[in-house]
Amino acid sequence: MKDVRTLQQRLQGCRRSAVHLEMRDGYMRSDSRFIAWQNGERNAPEDNDPALRPWLRLVAELVGRGVEVRRARIVSEPVSDYVEFEHHVTAANVTAGESVRWLPRPQASGIALPGNDFWLLDGGVVVFHHFDGYGELAPDDESFTDDPATVKLCESAFEAVWERAIPHEEYRPYPE
Repeated sequence: MKDVRTLQQRLQGCRRSAVHLEMRDGYMRSDSRFIAWQNGERNAPEDNDPALRPWLRLVAELVGRGVEVRRARIVSEPVSDYVEFEHHVTAANVTAGESVRWLPRPQASGIALPGNDFWLLDGGVVVFHHFDGYGELAPDDESFTDDPATVKLCESAFEAVWERAIPHEEYRPYPE
């Protein structure tokens, strides 16, 4: 029988850790929040309010149960407008309990990285995300594996990125 649990369902089942590695400079440019941000709307309630942003509620629930939630982003510099948007809205993720770090792409040289963004859940299951060339979700947008070699690669990649990356509070994606 095929496992049809969604990423959210898998995250809700986490007991110890959920780590996420992002390696693209743009995602879902069709996202209404990104479009509003491009049009100058900053600090919209849907960016910061857990009642309007389900991800924030999920992170707070996981962290409240003792699950460590970490996200690392490998980014090109100067950053894309999408990464600038991500940086702007990430403070709410941190407030919800997610630890976030940023790694400028040249500092990722020498790290063996998988070909796709992923979540590693409880150190045993990898959820890969698949995007098209425009950053939109591909028709086969997620795949799951518990293959030990793949889990080991993803764990090693994430930890190597995490060790080199800059905490969100210290990272400045654009000149001040």
